[in-house]
Amino acid sequence: MLRQSIIRAARPASFRTFATSSRFMAEGDLGAPKGQGDAFSKREKANEDYTIRMREKEKLLELKKKLAENQEHLKKLEAHIDEISKSQGGEQK
Repeated sequence: MLRQSIIRAARPASFRTFATSSRFMAEGDLGAPKGQGDAFSKREKANEDYTIRMREKEKLLELKKKLAENQEHLKKLEAHIDEISKSQGGEQK
């Protein structure tokens, strides 16, 4: 312990040791390159893609429902406007 503290004190502050070996990862390791996925990562990606598609499908169905409701509302408003304009003499037959 004393020996290590003496060596540290004698070493300049700017002296640093760096590791020069590179890390090699196997195909199944976390952090492996994207193109080399194992079955688990492929299955996980497929599940995520499926979930995203289902959410988008639900959103699209909601938007279609709102569009249909708004179109129905517009038809009612047009019918009401026609009724008012006929009663005021705008379109007399």
